[in-house]
Amino acid sequence: MINKFNKIIHNNYSRFFKFIFFLRYLIAIFFISSILFLVIPSFFDYEKKEIILNNYLSNSYNFEISNYEKIVFKALPFPKLIIKNTTVKLNSSLIEMKVKNLIIYPKLINIYNYENYQSNKIVLKDSYTKLNFAESKKLIKYFLGGKNNFFLDNLEINIFDKDKSIISVKDIKFSNFGYKKNKVSGEVFEKKFKIRIDNKFENINFKLLKTGIDTDIYLKKKKKNFISGVFKSKILKTNVKFDFDYDAKLLNVNNLFLRNKNLSLNSKSVIKLDPFFDINSKIDVDDINPKLFSNFNFFKLFKSKEIFQRINSNNEINFKSKNFKRNFFEKLNLTINLAYGRMNYKKKVFMGKSLFQCEGIINLLEEFPILFFNCEIISDDKKEFLAKFDIKSKKNNETFKIEFTGNMNVLNEKINFKKIIMNKNYKASAEDLKYFKSSFEKLVFDTGFVEIFNLKKMRKFILEVS
Repeated sequence: MINKFNKIIHNNYSRFFKFIFFLRYLIAIFFISSILFLVIPSFFDYEKKEIILNNYLSNSYNFEISNYEKIVFKALPFPKLIIKNTTVKLNSSLIEMKVKNLIIYPKLINIYNYENYQSNKIVLKDSYTKLNFAESKKLIKYFLGGKNNFFLDNLEINIFDKDKSIISVKDIKFSNFGYKKNKVSGEVFEKKFKIRIDNKFENINFKLLKTGIDTDIYLKKKKKNFISGVFKSKILKTNVKFDFDYDAKLLNVNNLFLRNKNLSLNSKSVIKLDPFFDINSKIDVDDINPKLFSNFNFFKLFKSKEIFQRINSNNEINFKSKNFKRNFFEKLNLTINLAYGRMNYKKKVFMGKSLFQCEGIINLLEEFPILFFNCEIISDDKKEFLAKFDIKSKKNNETFKIEFTGNMNVLNEKINFKKIIMNKNYKASAEDLKYFKSSFEKLVFDTGFVEIFNLKKMRKFILEVS
């Protein structure tokens, strides 16, 4: 029975099986040929092709390579040329990047044929560049304007100003094609971030992961060296929104609104970016929680000496209380000017019929910054003024004036009074000044500099010296 079945198959399907057995040889030949097709280029000397590769990269990607270590070909999993430890120079600028692996994925027809050389994509893997702020804008414009497929894998950018590092952005990944098109990821300030850009480059979303920072930028106008739009951000529980106009040298910030449970303000600023960094701003505070001052960490602030050294600014801050009975003062005007780490300040505080004004200077670059002050309190109603500190006075409408000068070591929490004059009929002696110093440090500075904003402690000091 079995023999009969074999005869039927052999007689009727012999040609089919002969074809199948023949096809396996064709498959084997095709497989071996494909392997050889991909492997043989590994033995070529690609350094002789440097000029062709450089011409292709210059024409298609607008950059050139130099000072490379070697060029190797790898067949699997996809054919690719790897240029090891090379320098990439953008043709349109002086920007250079050190690239450990520049990977070119050639089209199959160009594995052997280098005429009219083309690739499917290139990858810049493990790269580093150092540049100034103006060059960083050119680099971003270059990446966003690329037409041919490329992928950045682990780019580190260090932005400098006069050989001092401003910011470092690490592990940048960016692709201008595929499902990750126009999506950027990386690390800044030791935090991961993600950026999403729409295809028209009009809407940009930035998220600093695990920080609560989520920002959107909507671009209205885009011209050469000019951009205008709207900035919206949510930072933890704080909402910020403003309009901006930006060119190569100037950033105008208008209609800035900042809102959270402790602070509400409006502001406008003009920020110069070139030839040096300079800020001019006017801030109108609508509402503020005094506890913000007690929670402020001045030690961290004074550690940022490099930032103070680079920023020049002129700022005016105004506050008008909506509920004078609830707040300590009615109006505040404060001007702060910062240049090369030296800060000058003037402030006027209006409290009903009383005025407290003060001016001074502090060098923020010193190891232990000293705040110099020259202040006076002028009041048409001493009783009303002392009532702010919950101190009772018997006489109504009694006028008084106090002038005092001195200096304060902010970090060491020490104070020195140089002069105290009251109503022109009292001038503190040297012994009195020492007593005022000791009382102030004991009653106000006992737990830190921020306690000068604590009304209860100021009340104790006034009662002690009055």
